[in-house]
Amino acid sequence: MAITVIEAISTLGAALSRHFPLGVSHIPREHGQAAANVAVYSPAYRDVVLCLQPPGGHWKAVLLPDKTDGVHHGLVENMPAGTRYGFYADLGATQEEMLLIDPEAVQLLLDPYGQYIDEHVGVDGVTRYLSVRMDQEFDWGTVKRPNTPWRETVFYEAHVRGQTMLHPDIPEEIRGSYAGMAHPAMIEHLVGLGVTAVELLPVHFHIDEPHLHGTGMSNYWGYNTLGFFAPHVGYASAGAQAGGPQAVQAELKGMIKLLHMAGIEVILDVVYNHTAEGGPGGPSYSWRGLAEEQYYRMRDGHYFDTTGCGNTLNFSNPHVIKMAMDSLRFWVEEFHIDGFRFDLAVSLARNGEHEFNNQHPFLLAAATDGVLSSTKLISEPWDVGYGGWQTGQFPTGWADWNDSFRDSVREVWLTDRAAMLAGYHHNGLAKFGDALGGSAELFAPSGRSRLASVNLITAHDGFTLADLTAYNHKHNEDNQEDSRDGTNNNRSWNHGVEGITNNPHTQAQRARSSRNLMATMLLALGVPMITAGDELGRSQGGNNNVYCQDNEISWVDWTMDEDAKTMLAATRYLLQIRKEFLAAQPSSYPTRGGQSFIHWFGADGQPMSAERWGNPHERVLTMLMGSPDGAVDGLVVFNTGITDEDVVLPANPRFTNQDSANQDSANRDSPNQDSANSDSTNPDSAHLDSANLGTANPDGTNPDVGTVVSLPYRLIMSTESPTVSRDGGPTFRQSRSVPQVQAGDAVRANANTVLLFRNDLIVQ
Repeated sequence: MAITVIEAISTLGAALSRHFPLGVSHIPREHGQAAANVAVYSPAYRDVVLCLQPPGGHWKAVLLPDKTDGVHHGLVENMPAGTRYGFYADLGATQEEMLLIDPEAVQLLLDPYGQYIDEHVGVDGVTRYLSVRMDQEFDWGTVKRPNTPWRETVFYEAHVRGQTMLHPDIPEEIRGSYAGMAHPAMIEHLVGLGVTAVELLPVHFHIDEPHLHGTGMSNYWGYNTLGFFAPHVGYASAGAQAGGPQAVQAELKGMIKLLHMAGIEVILDVVYNHTAEGGPGGPSYSWRGLAEEQYYRMRDGHYFDTTGCGNTLNFSNPHVIKMAMDSLRFWVEEFHIDGFRFDLAVSLARNGEHEFNNQHPFLLAAATDGVLSSTKLISEPWDVGYGGWQTGQFPTGWADWNDSFRDSVREVWLTDRAAMLAGYHHNGLAKFGDALGGSAELFAPSGRSRLASVNLITAHDGFTLADLTAYNHKHNEDNQEDSRDGTNNNRSWNHGVEGITNNPHTQAQRARSSRNLMATMLLALGVPMITAGDELGRSQGGNNNVYCQDNEISWVDWTMDEDAKTMLAATRYLLQIRKEFLAAQPSSYPTRGGQSFIHWFGADGQPMSAERWGNPHERVLTMLMGSPDGAVDGLVVFNTGITDEDVVLPANPRFTNQDSANQDSANRDSPNQDSANSDSTNPDSAHLDSANLGTANPDGTNPDVGTVVSLPYRLIMSTESPTVSRDGGPTFRQSRSVPQVQAGDAVRANANTVLLFRNDLIVQ
C-alpha cells in the first residue's frame, strides 16, 4: 500500500483559490513556483479529494476546500511540474474515508484538463492512468505558423506512426514517432510532393477499446480519446519516452516547429464527439466519475449515442463546449497548431433536443473565437444519429469533407465504366460537372464558397486509391470480425480481376484510373486532400477498415517500385500544374463573383446542354477555367468512357464575341439548373459570367492594358501513360515540341484518360 500523507488546506478567510481556469494552473509568485491552483468540475459531489505525488515524493491527499458553481477548487503549495495526480470522489464515503484512499490501488479520476497522461502497470498487474502537471516552456525561436491561404492549401492526411515505420532513410530508432515525421527525409518528400499541410490522425492521448484486448490488435487510428489536452505518448520516440513527460512534449513541439520551418501546416484530427469511457457500465477514467450526467448526452436518464461508440459528449451543456474550446485554444497557443478536422462533427452541433443546428453555439464560437478564427476548421459533416448527414450545412468559417464529391467522382471513373463495359449506361455527367465546379449547389445555401469543399477521393477509413481500382469487395478478414466491419458501399471497380494480378493490361488500366481520380481531385475547384500513400499506389490488400492494424497492412510502403515511381511522378506534376495555374490567377480567384469562370463543352466542342448533361452516353467533358483577369486559362478533357474519341477543342468564349444568345444558354445548359445564377464560378452560370470580361471591351481589348490575345492550346499532361525523363525515371511532362492545337481542331482522347492543356494569354 502506498504511503499517503493527508494535508489540509486552510479555509479561514477569503478563498485563495479560484474556480477558473479549470485544471492545474499557475498562481501568483508569492505562493512559490511549485504552487498551483487546482479546479475540477464535479457538481454532484459534496467533496472531491486531490491525490498527488510530486517528483520523488510520497503521495499526498488533499480535500479541495472550496466549491463554486459546481467547480471544486483549492490552492496547493507543493505541486511542481512532473507531479502525478488524480481526483477521487465517492458520494457514499465520509471526508475521512476519502482521504484514506490508496491512490495506487484504484483508478483515480483523470483531470479533464490534464496536459499529460502517465500510463503505468500497478503491482496488481492492472494498467492505470494518472494526470501529470506540465511546464509548457519551449523555444519556438522566430518560427511562425505558415498561414497558408485556403486557395493554395493541399491537405495530406497521415498517421504519425504509419507514415515512417517502413521508411528506409529514417533512423530506425525514430521511425513511427513525432521525430520521424519531422525527419529531413520526410519533409523532403512532403515539400517535393507539393502538399501544404499534414492532417494528422489523432495525437490526443488515446487507448484501445476493450473488445481489442487479447486479440493482438490495437486501436491504430486513435479515435478513442482519454485526454483532450494531452499528447499521445506512444508516438514519441523511445528516447523521448525515457526522458519523461517534458521530453515527449518537446519532441511533438519540435516536429511542429520543423514542419513550419518547411512551410507545412499541421492540422489535428480531433475527437470531441465521444470518450474512451464507452457505454453505460464502462470504466470511469475521468468524465463519468466526475460529472456523468453533465458530460454525456442523455435522454430519459439513459445514454443517447449518436457516434456508435457507446457515449456521446453533450454539446448542449456549456461546460462541454467550454472544455472543447479550451482544448482547441490550448493546442493553438501552446503547440502552434494550424487547424483541426472534427471527427463526427454533427454530434458537436446537436442541441438539447438532439437535433443538428448549424447555428449551434459551439460552431459559431469556434468560427469567431479570437484564437481559433485564424485556424482551419474542418468538419466531418456526419454522424450515425438521426439527420446525421449534413455535408454543406455547416456555417461560414468552417469547411466540410465533401463525401458528395468523393462518391460522384468514384462513380464516373469506376462503377459507371464497369457498367458500360457490361452493356449498361446509367448516369450522365451532371454530378461530375458539379463536383469539378466545387459542389456549388451544396455549399451556397450556407453562404460559403467552393473553398469550403474539402475534396477527397479516399481517407484513412475506406479503400486506398489503388485498392479502389483493384477490389470490388472489402477483404477485412484480418480484423477478426468476419468482415462485418467496414462499409460495403465502396463505389470501386477491380477492372475485371479481384485483387492482385500479373496481367499487364489490367495493371495499366488500374494505374490509369488511379491517375484519373487523382487528377480530377487536384484540378477541381475546392481544397484537395491526399491520403498518405496514395501518391505511391499504396495497397491495404482490400482491407477498408484498418483501424486495428498497426502493421504493414496500414503503414506506408516506401519500396518505390516502378508503379510507385510512376504514381508519384503523376501526383507531383499535377500539384505543380495546380500551383502554377493558381499563381496566374488574381488573389480573389475563385471565390469572388466576376473573378472566375468555368465553361463546359462536349466532345464536339459545343457547349453542354441540359439534355447532354443527363445523357448517359455522353462520356466526354471538356472544362475551360480561369479568370477574366488571369494570365492563363486551363482546359481539361475528361474521357470517362470506354471508347476513344476525337475531341474538338473549343474556342475560348473570352475571345469569340459570343453574344447574349450564348449567354442565355448558360441558364439552360447547366449540370444543376436550380442555381444557374448563384455566382460566377458555378458550372450552372459559367457561360453567362465568363462572357463578361470585366474591364475588357467587347472586342477583347482593355482600355488600360491593350488587346488580350489567346495563344493556341498547349498539351502539358496526359494521364494515359508516362514517358522517360532525362534521369531515366517516369514523367508526365509533355515536351514543348508537341504541336500546339488551334481552337476548332480535334485531338485524340483515348478512353479512360485526362488531357490537360494551357491556354496562355498575352497582351498586344
